[in-house]
Amino acid sequence: MQETSMRDKLEKIIKAYEDLQAKMGDPATLANQKEYNRLAKEYADQGPLVKKAREFVQAEDDLAAAKEMLSDADMKEFAQEEIAGIEARLPQLEEDIKFMLIPADPADEKDIIVEIRAAAGGDEAAIFAGDLYKMYERFAQSQGWKTETMDVSPSEAGGYKEIQFKVKGDKVYSIMKFESGVHRVQRVPKTESQGRIHTSTATVAVLPEADEIDVEINENDLRIDVYRAGGPGGQCVNTTDSAVRITHLPSGLVVQSQDQKSQLQNKIAAMAVLRARLYEKMLAEQQAAEGAERLAQIGSGDRAEKIRTYNGPQDRVTDHRIGFNSTYNSVLLGDGLGEVITALQAADRARKLEQAV
Repeated sequence: MQETSMRDKLEKIIKAYEDLQAKMGDPATLANQKEYNRLAKEYADQGPLVKKAREFVQAEDDLAAAKEMLSDADMKEFAQEEIAGIEARLPQLEEDIKFMLIPADPADEKDIIVEIRAAAGGDEAAIFAGDLYKMYERFAQSQGWKTETMDVSPSEAGGYKEIQFKVKGDKVYSIMKFESGVHRVQRVPKTESQGRIHTSTATVAVLPEADEIDVEINENDLRIDVYRAGGPGGQCVNTTDSAVRITHLPSGLVVQSQDQKSQLQNKIAAMAVLRARLYEKMLAEQQAAEGAERLAQIGSGDRAEKIRTYNGPQDRVTDHRIGFNSTYNSVLLGDGLGEVITALQAADRARKLEQAV
């Protein structure tokens, strides 16, 4: 029954691909450059899947023909060899197709806004938040991505109470989305004279950057407050009211920006964060509506979920979602983050593959 449903699905995909090819050759489509480019991209994207689908359909046809030959004494040996060869090839072909049929995350192609906040652990948590920021900065550099600081709240002891930055590049969200959650560090702080190990935490939120097409915001739903950079009640670093705080009344979300050079730039930066947060909320609601299977993926992206522990004295980093271990110095202080993310991506693909029809 499963083979039949797989074949039916693949025959529909092949037919849709052929229809798409015909549509691209239509004079009306050729006259509309924008529409032609859209169809051409879809055609190119579907190409590898259709190639595998045709292989699968052909293999099933060849298998049926070989089985028919079994009744012919002269052809029996040849038919048995053919059947053995095809049956050995079909499972891998089916596995490849299932993987290709997994729907892509709609946000995978997007740039991101990352928010790191010091949590439990006082000054040491702020220093750890700073270390995480440096780790992501190094990783972004190794990927050829660009980072841009949006909003910063430094800690007097070093590091940050909170830092918000943008990362731009190729498929950034598809790689960085696994970083959302609570990061825990166990180490001896520089300020600790007795050599005792402290445990501190910082939260990381990775938000896919959204544009006006993804999220429509009604200006009437916003309350915009301006204040002097440095924060209300804090030490002013600016004599003008350039900092901006935006409250989205329907959702209660509050965003702010004070690190840009002007009030307008701060408003633009704050609106980018608001759109990203609303888009993240919308994606989470969509996933919940699609059922528990989607929620079984690696991490829910929940900021309250403890995802990783960095243990300095034992030179070990453990990702709790997949039980993956690496070394503290390579991940937090070097270039080892890519190895952890690759393992998370592989585990995520394996889970999705199990759910694919």
